[in-house]
Amino acid sequence: MSDGALRVLSYNVHRWGDDRTALARVVRACAPDVMLVQEAPTWFGTRRKRRAMAATFGMRYVAASARNAILVADGIELTEPLHWRIRRPFVRRRLNFVATQLPGGAVGGQVLVGTLRVAVVCCHLGLHILGRRHELEQVLKRCRAFGTPYLLVGDLNEEPDGPVWKRLAEEGLTDLGADAGPTFSSTDPHKRIDGAHLSPTLQGRILPTPASAEDLAAASDHLPMLIELRP
Repeated sequence: MSDGALRVLSYNVHRWGDDRTALARVVRACAPDVMLVQEAPTWFGTRRKRRAMAATFGMRYVAASARNAILVADGIELTEPLHWRIRRPFVRRRLNFVATQLPGGAVGGQVLVGTLRVAVVCCHLGLHILGRRHELEQVLKRCRAFGTPYLLVGDLNEEPDGPVWKRLAEEGLTDLGADAGPTFSSTDPHKRIDGAHLSPTLQGRILPTPASAEDLAAASDHLPMLIELRP
């Protein structure tokens, strides 16, 4: 962190199951103060794995819930870490296709941007097209409960013309990635399904990702979003 700015990296790391060395290079090149992770290893008994993942990035693990996690760099303090479950339909149906969904969740906490306390929240919405809006309402309720301006990031599993994005706009949040391009897939980017939304009282922007195309393609199936926040 320099000049009061905070670097936040939002990244779906695909269960930490792809090229871990390439992933570590991407994260270290981005040099985030805070990393908000989707598809982190968060099953029972995986705390050691989360700490190991954070260590490969030169960061430390502080909070996690339902495959979302928050990591911070040295010198960064996350206060009031919270994690909560998201209620979602257990069964997902589409035409003749039927599948089950794992429980959802979100994780958040507060950090300083300059002298301003800001909440950072990470979520991963489900694949049920009718359920995502309900999931988002649960997340927004928690965001508002912090009582501070906030940054909400996550894998929304929906493109910007969908109801989740429209609801985020209704909430008055700024879509930081509007001009940043697609985030999925890393080998053929053609969909913007990852979001970064900011309270209007805050200033922020998406920064170019300082990593090679080869590492980005190998590290995960998603592209990261590197965000700079200013008070």
